[in-house]
Order: sequence, then C-alpha cells, then structure tokens
Amino acid sequence: GRHSMLPRHVQRLGRDWITHWNGSQILALNSPVSSCMRWAGHYPPWALFPLPISADFSANWRFPPFFGPWRQFQNSNWHLDNYTQSCCFHLPNPSMKSEGEEPLTKKRKLSGQDDTSTPEQQTDLSNQKEVSCLSVAQNEEKHGSKKGTIKRCWEYFCQQSKTMKTAKNKGSDQSSTGSEATFDFTVMSYNILSQNLLEDNSHLYRHCRQRLLFWTYRFPNILQEIKELDADVLCLQEVQEDHYRTEIKSSLESLGYHCEYKMRTGRKPDGCAICFKTSKFSLISSNPVEFFRRDIPLLDRDNVGLVLLLQPRFHCKASAAICIANTHLLYNPRRGDIKLTQLAMLLAEIASVAPQKDGSFCPIIICGDFNSVPGSPLYRFIKEGKLNYEGLAIGKVSGQEQFPRGQRILSIPIWPKKLGISQNCVYEIKQQQKEENAGEKLETAKPDNTQEIVIASEKSSSKLRHHFKLSSVYSHYFPETGIPEVTTCHSRSAVTVDYIFYSAANDDTADQPGAEDSFCGGLKLLGRLALVTEKDLWTVNGLPNENNSSDHLPLLAEFRLIER
Repeated sequence: GRHSMLPRHVQRLGRDWITHWNGSQILALNSPVSSCMRWAGHYPPWALFPLPISADFSANWRFPPFFGPWRQFQNSNWHLDNYTQSCCFHLPNPSMKSEGEEPLTKKRKLSGQDDTSTPEQQTDLSNQKEVSCLSVAQNEEKHGSKKGTIKRCWEYFCQQSKTMKTAKNKGSDQSSTGSEATFDFTVMSYNILSQNLLEDNSHLYRHCRQRLLFWTYRFPNILQEIKELDADVLCLQEVQEDHYRTEIKSSLESLGYHCEYKMRTGRKPDGCAICFKTSKFSLISSNPVEFFRRDIPLLDRDNVGLVLLLQPRFHCKASAAICIANTHLLYNPRRGDIKLTQLAMLLAEIASVAPQKDGSFCPIIICGDFNSVPGSPLYRFIKEGKLNYEGLAIGKVSGQEQFPRGQRILSIPIWPKKLGISQNCVYEIKQQQKEENAGEKLETAKPDNTQEIVIASEKSSSKLRHHFKLSSVYSHYFPETGIPEVTTCHSRSAVTVDYIFYSAANDDTADQPGAEDSFCGGLKLLGRLALVTEKDLWTVNGLPNENNSSDHLPLLAEFRLIER
C-alpha cells in the first residue's frame, strides 16, 4: 500500500528506483560498466544525485551515494568497453553527447520530406564523385572517440582535393596550373538560435535540460564550434544584437574575422551577420537588404538579408570577386507569397552587386535559413532559375506543411509594380535599360512586332526567373538509404531548411535549366561536412544538447574559385 506518512519526494524516489531498476542492469563491479545503467543528470529540485534511467553508458554518468563508498568502487576491477573506431573524421566540438530520453513529439512526421527519391536527388547523386572520409587514425591523438557521440564526416568530391589539407599544413602554395588560377576557401552557414527567440518559443525545447538553454552556457559552445570548424567565411543567422555588440563581434575579431551585421527592422532584436577572415579576403562592398516596406501591405515582416562583395587576396586576378549573400526568410508556412517576394528582393540585390565589367556575374554563394524544404516550389525556383506559380497555393510554396491549411492561390503578379522589381528578379531600372537596348535592335529587325511582345509578356506574367546558375552543396538525402538529411531538430520537427547555394563552374555540375551561361569562371565544390539523420540526432536528445547549443547544425563547404 501507499505510505502516506512518508514525504512525497521519498515516495517518488522509491517509485522511480523500482521502475528503472532492472535485473539485467544491476551494477556488477567486476563486469564492464558499459552494460550498466547510465546517469543522465536529470535533477529534481530536492535531489543530490540524478535519477537513473535505462540507457547505454556514456561520458556523463554519475554514481548515486547509495552505491557505497567511492573508495570501494575505485578499488574494484571495472573498465570501459573497447569501442570500435569509426572511419570518419571526428570533429570534437560538433560531436554531441547523449543527454536523456527522447521526447514523445520526436516521432512527428517530417513535412515535405516523405519522398525517398526525386529526379533532382538522382542528378545530385550522380555528380558526387569519389566521396571519402579522413581516416580517424590521423586525428585520434587529438580527438578521442566517445560512445554516445555523433561524428560528422568530411566528404571530398574530387581526387585532387584529398591532399589539400596536408599541403596547407606544410605551407605549400595553392596550385595554379595552365590558364586557370585557383583559390580555395571554406564557407559556413549557421543559425545560432537567438536567445530571445529561444525564450519566446520555449515549447520547442521541452526536451532539453534547463541549464543547457542559458546563453552563458550556449555561447562558449557556439564559439568553440566556430573555432574548430575554422571557416574562412561565416554566414550567421539569428544573431542577437546585444550579444553581437558585447560578445560575438569582439570574439570573432580576435579570431581574425571582419564582421558585417544587419539587424531586423522590427522589434525582434536579431539579424544576419557575414564574417570573413581578413587574411583571405578584403571587403569591396557591404549591402544590407530590408524586406519590410511601409507602403506595401504584403511586405509587413521584418526579415533581412546581407550581400557582400569580397576580393580574394591570393592567386587571383586584380578584378576577381566573390559575392556572398546571407538571409533568414519568413518562417510562417502559410505565407509563401511573402517568402517568394523576400527571395526576389535578395536576388535583385545580388544581381545589382555581382555583375563584372564585361557584363558577366562573378561567382555567387547564397547561404541562409530559407524556411523551405527540399523539392518545394521555392527551393526549385532557386535551383532551376524559373517558376510558373499560376494556380499555386500560398501554403505549398515552402513545403513546410504536408497538408497546409487554407487554399488561397498566389496572385498574379505576387508583388505590386511599385516594389521596383521585375519578374526576372532584377531592379526595374536596370531591366528597363536592358529592354530599351534590346528594343532598339528588335525595332531595326522587326518594326511591326510590338503587339506580339506585349501579349507575350502578359502570358508570362506568372513566371518568375533569375539568371544565376545555382547548385546546392548538399543532396538532402543519403544515397544508400534515401533517408532525408536534417539541418534543424527540436521538439516538434526535424527537417532541412538551411542551405548553401553556389554558382557552379561549367565542369562542376550540369547546367541548371533556364539559366544563362553568363559567369566568369565559377566555383568548384571540393568537399563538405556531412549532415546526419533525424534518428542520429535523437540519439543525443535532439538539438540543442550538451555540445551543440543551437537547434540548427552548422553547414560547411569548401570551394575552389576558378578563373578563366
């Protein structure tokens, strides 16, 4: 029967101890500890020790006091299992320790990622050549392998790049052969989770221990991740303004970065930052983009973007430049009209910054949290350079919801003419100049076809276009299983919404349909830091966790700039 006279916490202790105690998990000091129970560190307010839970042994276990004197245990014959070494490169800080049981909501179906194979996926997979992982033998002295951690492999895409890091360590120059000058660099995209947004959306982090959600705990972890991954360019989202001003900027500057920042225009005090190593690049121009327009009701949201034009410092022509863009589009799954308009504004700014003297575009990299899943209309528009949105429901633009509420259709055109951006995602002034130049030539050739041009433009008014050849660094599905990759994971969902898009060199990937061959050289993808599955993340209690202090994973890619 119930012992009502006992204090409540003693009753609870008894119930928890009996519930979790299992004959197969009784501590035997002469047997491997890994077969025993793990102490996850979940403390009730009154307890001096964590409650036991059934799980594999990991590095954060602790003994409760009722196991007897520590000296007896210390003198006992106990040992850890010899775990099998992984063949993958183990990055110490992006690794994640196991923290506890999985939340009940983790099994929620992934929206928009049910398909295991798409033509787009097959194309990406066919272009992945000689993917390989660094041997752990090269790194085991620095990075010990621990059970309960996730290791993200570094994947290479060309034989030539495998020796690159070794060459860099020896201080050798980057290669320059024939008529091609090369410049290798790395780019990271990382949504670091604004503390203000975390606290406003605490229901998304119920699976996390409270102490792991404090900024004083999270920021050192985030900074350590940045140090370990050591990217030449950082594209950060959800950078809180007061933290940027007091901690983030100075910390990154001490690591050799120059920082550019754009805060959101509304009440939420976060924004986007692009930081680059001054040893690798110099700044040509910094161009913030505000998506809020007071005179346009459609654009009543305060999201922003940032576009930098950078000049490489080594092995490049004096006129060489790289355009780096960073953004965080609107989250609301039911406002695809706003998302597409924000994207068009960002593309228009890139189109005004990236042109070279000869009229071609310099290489372009677009990073960010696009709040859209792979295969969605918005995603396809970025990759394919065109989208016919006639009859498309607003709630289906981003693919975040499998069964979106409401069936409102996108209007034609989506945004009003006074925004000053054409359906080709360029500023109208430049578009008019191009049309006037083309019109003079057309008038000379065919003076009587004005009516045909007007009719054609009316028919194509539901078609969006842009003139960049963009590829995605990531394939979004694992080739062996077809299981989706995941870039963000919390109590309600685990999906891909973060991307690195780049303008590929002609010999890097197949040309994107609808894109113009108007690039000077391009970028060759040398490698990337592999992503993981939802199942992998829940083995470490999702995100954030003890070692990874955002609800997003950092994306990292290595490129080679090719000039011809």
